[in-house]
Amino acid sequence: MILIKARLLAIPALALSLFAAGCSDTEEVYKDEPVEQLYNEAVDLMMDGSWSKAGKAFDEVDRQHPYSVWATKAQIMGAYVAYEGGKYDDAISAADRFIQLHPGNRDTAYAYYIKAISYYEQIVDIERDQRDTQNAMNALQDVINRFPGSRYARDARLKLDLTHDHLAGKEMEIGRFYEKRGNYVGAINRFQTVIKQYQTTTHVPEALERLSECYVALGLPDEASKNAAVLGYNYPDSDWYQDSFDLMQGERKGEEPGWFSRVINGVF
Repeated sequence: MILIKARLLAIPALALSLFAAGCSDTEEVYKDEPVEQLYNEAVDLMMDGSWSKAGKAFDEVDRQHPYSVWATKAQIMGAYVAYEGGKYDDAISAADRFIQLHPGNRDTAYAYYIKAISYYEQIVDIERDQRDTQNAMNALQDVINRFPGSRYARDARLKLDLTHDHLAGKEMEIGRFYEKRGNYVGAINRFQTVIKQYQTTTHVPEALERLSECYVALGLPDEASKNAAVLGYNYPDSDWYQDSFDLMQGERKGEEPGWFSRVINGVF
């Protein structure tokens, strides 16, 4: 599976706002530069797509004016520009810091979202280690649980479906590996995991068909028939069902016609 870089939902408006003219005129004189100048420079760099420079500029706002409201905004913006610059680990660290420092802030939901999407972007092909996929799934679920009615939760639900599909694909890849080498028990365990834990993914029809193949190879035609029947009942138009049907017809050659329909009726 190849995942295209996700587009982050819009930056919270307040975080993006330039320094307002009505802000306090009592900025302390010992600061190196006025906070409005620093923050505006950082936003300008961000608008130009200079993500690394913008990140450093937002860090400078936080460093020089650590107790200002704009330091708080600069922290969440630092997480955002790190994400856009492809520095996902930095984005996660920045988001975690914001969450720890400002658990009740209105932008905390966005910090959780940036963290989740940064993990999501690091999902790679199914042949590699899936820790990033599991991290993405956990972080996306965290967004959904904490902010169920937010736009971030809606987007997280869509991406969570993709992470489930990705993990199921990994189980299928391992199961096929085992089956090809005659380790049918190991393959069955993997295919059953797909059916039990990832029921809504696109891999379930193949998992059911592969189970039928493994049970036939183990000399357990009744178990093979049950899985083929489930496949036929739930995915009658699937190519995997046709493969399963052909497999079982070959196993039952010589028996009276209509046996497979009776198996389906017996299961359901």
